[in-house]
Amino acid sequence: MTTQVSKHNSGLQSARREKKDEFYTQLEDIEREMRHHKAHFKDKTVLCNCDDPRVSNFFHYFAYNFEHLGLKRLITTCYKSQSSDLFSENSAESAIYLEYLGDKNGNRVPDVEEIGVKQLNGDGDFRSPECIELLKQADIVVTNPPFSLFRDYITQLIEFDKKFLIVGNVNSVTYLEVFNEIRSDRMWIGPSIRSGDREFGVPDDYPLDASGTRVDEHGNKFIRVKGVRWFTNLDFEERYEDLTLHKKYKADEYPKYDNFDAIDVGKVKDIPVDYDGLMGVPITFLDKYNPKQFRIIGSFNNGQHGAELGAKKVIAVSQGKELKWNGPVINQKPLFKRVVIQRR
Repeated sequence: MTTQVSKHNSGLQSARREKKDEFYTQLEDIEREMRHHKAHFKDKTVLCNCDDPRVSNFFHYFAYNFEHLGLKRLITTCYKSQSSDLFSENSAESAIYLEYLGDKNGNRVPDVEEIGVKQLNGDGDFRSPECIELLKQADIVVTNPPFSLFRDYITQLIEFDKKFLIVGNVNSVTYLEVFNEIRSDRMWIGPSIRSGDREFGVPDDYPLDASGTRVDEHGNKFIRVKGVRWFTNLDFEERYEDLTLHKKYKADEYPKYDNFDAIDVGKVKDIPVDYDGLMGVPITFLDKYNPKQFRIIGSFNNGQHGAELGAKKVIAVSQGKELKWNGPVINQKPLFKRVVIQRR
């Protein structure tokens, strides 16, 4: 990450190290994204398997919109450390899952007595056998998985061939498991978040030692996180809109990499409209990627990604130190990760 992003994301980086990444997605962010996907949910079983029902806006959204979306079933699992006082007398040491089958008394509200609370034998971890059994029953998974476990989480969804709409960090696209799905057009970035940061609720014991944090009048804690995106394999019309480009190619404005035969494009808006060769672009290109306009060749980053792309290892100089680098390098200067694309 750049210095600017790291400054705003210090809380997120700390959360990854300490596994304190139980972030609660805001209801308005869920509503904004779901506007593009409602047609996919009719007669479907939805699973939210990383959610505390006391504060889960995913549970709130799908329970209150159950009839509007035409859902068949809603399942929400709760990790054992969470309290379930709103729904039962179970101890906070118990892992539970909630099942909602829709309104029974005609008031169009998910009342407590209409929500089935069932005990789990284990701790409610999404990787546990009993949670995997619930996953098998689901048609679509919608949640905000722990950022520190995003790689494991997405791998599981791929393994069980599930439809999904989940929140993650944009840098997750550089994980091979994630990038291979994007390159193969089996996963893409959702349309409602393109830039900027997003606010998440955090547990009471979360340390507010980063910029962009606040406590509301009720004592609820919030943190703002940069680089947040929706990851999905639910299709939507906007995905096929062409990226509008205006700049013409000039060789002196688009340097080539020292170690790979492609030009570097520092900003997505500067992709040349008339260049047909390989181009390295920022990963934010994926926000506007139309698979009918461009094809993705590979991820250009040091290490395994550079090796898969076929980039040579060259000497790069960073902070006065020489490095052997097969990520993007121009005039011996290593650059931030890129996506290599080509016009169709």
